[in-house]
Amino acid sequence: MRTGPLSLLLVALAFTPWLAAEELALPAITAPGTVAAPMPGSAPAAMPPAPLDSTTDEDSATAEAERESALLGRLRQENQRLKLKLKESLAQQPEKLLSEQQMWFAVGAGTALLAFVVGRLSGGRRNKRQSQWV
Repeated sequence: MRTGPLSLLLVALAFTPWLAAEELALPAITAPGTVAAPMPGSAPAAMPPAPLDSTTDEDSATAEAERESALLGRLRQENQRLKLKLKESLAQQPEKLLSEQQMWFAVGAGTALLAFVVGRLSGGRRNKRQSQWV
């Protein structure tokens, strides 16, 4: 047995955790005039300069809170609508004839049967005494 490719494989496998790709945070798509919530794990956006007047700061904070609550309400409604649509589509699917485990069993049995038939047909007649038991 050649040990060269095996050792190369082990060295390559040792470095695979560092070769993992990084996920990029995509910007959220929102309707015009709304503010997108930052994605978890993404860098925070640059904050605009704070106004000097405290009443303007309070007004902007309440307006921001109202926009966020309206956006949150719309997202919850859309989430409920999508859940209902998913339940409806799952209810419309027909019952499966075989489960996944039964399907794999049938595929394996078919493969074994096909291998047996091909082996019997390709055996030829030269070794008839050795294959009489089958």
